[in-house]
Amino acid sequence: MKFSCEKHLLQAASTVAARATAGKSPISALEGLLIEVGAELKITGYDLKKGIYTKLAADIEEPGAIVVGARLFGEMMRRMPDGIVTVTADSSLNVSVKCGKSEFHFMGISADDYPEMPQVDELNAIALPGKILKSMINQTIFAVSDNDVRPIYTGTLFEINGDELTLVSVDGYRLAKRSEKLDSAKMENCSFVVPGTALSDIERICGDNDDEVKISVGAKHIAFFIGETVVISRRLDGEFLNYRRSIPENFRYTVQIDRAELMAVIDRVSLIVSEKNSSPVRMIFRDGAIDCLCVTPIGKAEDICTCEGSGDGLEIGFNDRYLTDALKAAGKDKLLVCLNTASSPCVLKAADGSEAFTYMILPIRLRAAD
Repeated sequence: MKFSCEKHLLQAASTVAARATAGKSPISALEGLLIEVGAELKITGYDLKKGIYTKLAADIEEPGAIVVGARLFGEMMRRMPDGIVTVTADSSLNVSVKCGKSEFHFMGISADDYPEMPQVDELNAIALPGKILKSMINQTIFAVSDNDVRPIYTGTLFEINGDELTLVSVDGYRLAKRSEKLDSAKMENCSFVVPGTALSDIERICGDNDDEVKISVGAKHIAFFIGETVVISRRLDGEFLNYRRSIPENFRYTVQIDRAELMAVIDRVSLIVSEKNSSPVRMIFRDGAIDCLCVTPIGKAEDICTCEGSGDGLEIGFNDRYLTDALKAAGKDKLLVCLNTASSPCVLKAADGSEAFTYMILPIRLRAAD
């Protein structure tokens, strides 16, 4: 095997594929990158749950395949001088990497030891601009659970209903929902759950342009086609929350707030909150203002956020991080805070009537000491 390629292209491709390699595995090949040279250059990372492969332009001199350590090869590319990189591997698995005056020699792993990635049926597919998918993931992934007790909630629900795609994440304390109209869809109404770890990689890979991303759904796996890169992930099995029944439709109080102002207030009063000294942010919804208060063994912090509307003095407590995550992801300057009682869910949505983004958070029961 022998090929030559621009260093920055090879480095970028290796970095992307390495996101799917295993950190530590009894199968040493899974800790590496599969480099395949045929009609084109293809680099693959796969940890048996998620796989990423990408193709790039290269000057092919001799076809072949080899597995190289992902960490070593990545550091090698990062430290190489700019220019053309030439990679050679012989039948004895000896690998040579040259660029300018720099040269590395090391042992590779046989490509025969690399497990085969699953194939996904491409007949069922939807397509949308990459920047839209990136935005949808960004506005929901923060609410994905990191608790493996309910594995289904460690992923995000993708729901296709007619020409609308909806993403929903939930962790038992909060829910984030984002919807978008689709211009291109070739499947009937369906739903599937994608692991949050895969979506984090997809969010990074998606650009801010209008290049189309195709999503192909199979019985057990999903594939995301992003330019020359493909991300394949297993689907999560289980019963996802019926979010339509969970989000309240009617509210006793609705106040409008400025997102940036409330973020700044929450940031200030939560300064005295830490892992050792946790405490909810106590919010009192008055006419035209929200009093925010936090008390911990460190001290006491108070601030006021202006608002339009009144909560008739309703007092409710929230986790400061959950509030901040939602405000950062909301994407609109003016938001509606919708409330019923001190123990019922609070809903945040856009003040302009857009239903694209909805966030629900459960309150924390307040005690006199809080």
